[in-house]
Amino acid sequence: MKLIKHAKEKSGPPAPLARGGAPLWPIRRLQTEIDRLFEEPFGAWLAPDVSSFEGWMPVVDVYEDKNNVYLKAEIPGMKKEEFEVYMSGENLNLAGERKVETEEKTTESYRSERYFGRFHRSIPLPVPVDAGKIDAHYRDGVLTITCPKTAEALRKQVEVKID
Repeated sequence: MKLIKHAKEKSGPPAPLARGGAPLWPIRRLQTEIDRLFEEPFGAWLAPDVSSFEGWMPVVDVYEDKNNVYLKAEIPGMKKEEFEVYMSGENLNLAGERKVETEEKTTESYRSERYFGRFHRSIPLPVPVDAGKIDAHYRDGVLTITCPKTAEALRKQVEVKID
């Protein structure tokens, strides 16, 4: 049996999703890993693959109540000056860079699993929000963002009359 190596596609962060769409980046990641397995059947056991940390993005929870949309993102080990939060259209964006700590030349490294480098995450919000009133707090590696809904997005209670 002869294995043919195909040109590898350049991987990057997943494209922003349309409103109401399911996140597809885990499926794309799985497809990339399956392709890599067929390209290098024994490569993962012979030499560890550091590309598994490419494209790291903070994990995010998004939820809402009557007046606000909330977002919580895990960005451990970073200072607030090392990342930024901004709105772009209907998406809330997180971007930053985790810098490499100084390494000791006298010690020998056996394993390094922490990701260092740039990241960018674009999160589509479920309703329009007032970008001028967004509030963000960062504590213990967790970024909490409160996005007030616009007046048009607020749900209005309609009284139902019984005849």
